[in-house]
Amino acid sequence: MEIFVLGTSGMMPLVNRHLTSVLVRRDGKMYLFDCGEGTQIALRKADLGWKGIDSIFISHMHSDHLTGLPGLLMLSSQVDRTEPLHIYGPALLEEYIESSRRILDMFINYEIIFHAIEDKDVLFEDDEIAIRTFPLIHTKPCYAFSVTEKPRPGIFSVDKAVAFGVPKGPMWGRLQRGEDVMLENGSVVRSADVVGERRKGLKFTYVTDTMYFDEIANFAFESDILMIEGMFAHDLQDTAHQKKHMTAVEAAAVAKDSMSRDAYLMHYSPRYADSELRFLLKDARSVYDRMHLAKDGMSMIAKHED
Repeated sequence: MEIFVLGTSGMMPLVNRHLTSVLVRRDGKMYLFDCGEGTQIALRKADLGWKGIDSIFISHMHSDHLTGLPGLLMLSSQVDRTEPLHIYGPALLEEYIESSRRILDMFINYEIIFHAIEDKDVLFEDDEIAIRTFPLIHTKPCYAFSVTEKPRPGIFSVDKAVAFGVPKGPMWGRLQRGEDVMLENGSVVRSADVVGERRKGLKFTYVTDTMYFDEIANFAFESDILMIEGMFAHDLQDTAHQKKHMTAVEAAAVAKDSMSRDAYLMHYSPRYADSELRFLLKDARSVYDRMHLAKDGMSMIAKHED
């Protein structure tokens, strides 16, 4: 699972900091989370193709999280997209998209399928992953998202299979798929005899624009990569609470309580120049040493530990 940081700025873009946007690529499919101003530029810099974006998830109806969307939709027509594009977000997002298409006379030659996310938990699920959402506390309805792989099969033990007398070949494959097999002598070898317990899949969680509250950690529990807003330093805690945002210290508390393997701060206030982000990191690491600074153009790979 690859994560590409396309924008980390909150409220307004800076010269080297686009507005908030993160893309996840897994098994050739791409999922875009928020689409702030500058997302097209960031996608081009990262050499990511627009046609490959399967779904877009918009956290809430604030301009710094969605003003890049109309341009991205128009561009997708110019690169001859044919597959449907699924867009998930608050109910008002559909009106924003349709009014933009009408007023701007946008040429769209592919199907846009909108999904309102109110009162939903699982937004998408197939045999390999599930994408979930969770309501946050902000000045507008706002949602966190997670991408979680389904549990993987346990590790097949060749030594145990040989010890049970299972001949190498199709029976090994059946055992690995969870089926029991019968040998020529009539004895039955169970899959559980030669395959270990199912292994945890990878998890990515995206949390932005919210006040701190304990339940966020439950949603982000055991994330391999947690992208989380830390908009203000601890000395501006009152300002953060008035605006319903989190400080870097509070973001780190979520990361620690959720037992996330690695966590990245993002959605920085424009009051902090790039050189000043180290103060946010210092605050965060005073709580949890697995905190990092997300920077525009950064990418990381979430890997299985086994």
